[in-house]
Amino acid sequence: MTEVLSYTAFRQLSQMLVAVFFLHCSEYVLPIAIHGRSNVTLKSLLISKTYILAMIFSFLEYFIEIVLIPELKEQWIVSNLGLAMVLIGELIRKIAIITAGQAFTHLIRIRHDEHHQLITHGIYKFIRHPGYCGFLIWSIGIQIMLCNPLSTIAFAIVVWNFFAKRIPYEEYYLRQFFGAQYREYARKVVSGVPFVKWRLINSVE
Repeated sequence: MTEVLSYTAFRQLSQMLVAVFFLHCSEYVLPIAIHGRSNVTLKSLLISKTYILAMIFSFLEYFIEIVLIPELKEQWIVSNLGLAMVLIGELIRKIAIITAGQAFTHLIRIRHDEHHQLITHGIYKFIRHPGYCGFLIWSIGIQIMLCNPLSTIAFAIVVWNFFAKRIPYEEYYLRQFFGAQYREYARKVVSGVPFVKWRLINSVE
């Protein structure tokens, strides 16, 4: 039993740590490659107090469950599904960042500048917020990979709620910058975050 638990914990937790390390490092390195070191701050690491607390909660859940109900962590079909989601989510987000190029920033633009263009090609042809879509899939996938039922639900609710508030706010400025061009684009292309399109249609112009 100890050997099984050791293997399970080592594999799942090491996968999580590699995924988290790669996500945050790449979120810092890619903007530097795009915008230059002087235009990028440590905020690009996407690490906040709320995020740290959420990760601590997920670790606590993992260790409590692997001790009390170890069979829960042995659901390898579920765990591997979560790993696939992590990889897919990471891929979608990085493709989005690279495709957007100079138009990509971690902070919402509230002023239009010469580098800010409406990106509608590549992955943006199918999803208008692929970066958010990718992060949502990634964050839920991490918890499924760990077979953390409570954290899976919590991360899904918290991350979805964050983007459900952020997207209408961001799209308000996009409509200001690009007018009818953006409204037409938004009508044709899904947001990439479930149910947020409804919120956009009913938000104040």
